[in-house]
Amino acid sequence: MHDAFRRNFADHGEIGASLCIRIDGRPVVDLWGGTTGPQGGAWGPGTLVNAFSVGKGITALLALLCVDEGLLSYDDTVRGRWPGFTSSDLTVAGLLGHRAGLPALRSDLTDEVLFDWDHMCSMLAVETPWWEPGTAHGYHVNTFGFLTGEVLRRVTGKDPGSLLRDMLPGASADGLWFGVPAPLHGSVATLLWNDGPRAPDTAVGDDEQTEMYRKAHANPPGISGVGIVNTPRWRSAVLPSTNLHATARGVCSAFSVLCGGSVGHEPLARATTEVSMGTDRLLGRTTRFGCGFQLPIPERGFGPEPASFGHFGAGGSLGFVDPVRRISFGYVMNQMGRGWQNPRNRGLIDALYSCL
Repeated sequence: MHDAFRRNFADHGEIGASLCIRIDGRPVVDLWGGTTGPQGGAWGPGTLVNAFSVGKGITALLALLCVDEGLLSYDDTVRGRWPGFTSSDLTVAGLLGHRAGLPALRSDLTDEVLFDWDHMCSMLAVETPWWEPGTAHGYHVNTFGFLTGEVLRRVTGKDPGSLLRDMLPGASADGLWFGVPAPLHGSVATLLWNDGPRAPDTAVGDDEQTEMYRKAHANPPGISGVGIVNTPRWRSAVLPSTNLHATARGVCSAFSVLCGGSVGHEPLARATTEVSMGTDRLLGRTTRFGCGFQLPIPERGFGPEPASFGHFGAGGSLGFVDPVRRISFGYVMNQMGRGWQNPRNRGLIDALYSCL
């Protein structure tokens, strides 16, 4: 694993990163290296960095823990937990499986709205869906955190940042935050994002399709983090779709709770049962989801075990679980790559399984 980690720096432009792997809850790999930015200091074991959509996996994990504790059911309707929500029939499982039809808000918004949780959620609750909820799926790239987070807030009385600290205290202590406290901002690496969200590579669908894609990524303009990802306001905010700040230890620690038998078999099995599979209405390519977790497909997996699940983040960050071999995996970095899977995280996964 040391060699694969070093190769990322030598061959693939890694600038700063950390990697943590546990088996049966016991750390077997704990690596870090590089720098926190172009003029930054050395990357350390406690260096945090924006891990983007790995936060969706952590949000899905929080939902699973709520289900396991009897606070929520995947069969509940969203409206039953969130009165006034636009769809009367959409279930929590459908919401987590990206089937709500709400990947974007239609009205043009400013970044000020992005940081107003209640305003964003109230608009999403009454937004006209882009497709009939429950009939198809499309990646809710930036709205997933508001939608799922608001359901969790209503059943627990806690915002996602507080809920993470309460339900995953070990992972939080290892470095896992929705809303980084100001005293820790000096421990956050500079995220090097060389290219922001792009228009679709090809003209897929009609004008509404293109508009949906654009607004999903850039309405409000900074919703994906472009231009504001390294600011104190972004780091302090609670934006579960996009601004999880984490160490590899924190990500690995969170997913390791699913390897120790502390979560009931039935809720875990339901959480990882396929909810959505096929052509994604937003992305125009195949995606596959359980109840919030990404499930493996041939072109994007988590190693050789089909039962593995987790979530990638934009640029390559990753957290996943292999429940058969009882492995949890966390990787974060500050040099963005293209897409979810790239040679750096793929090389680390391949190296892991070559050792077993």
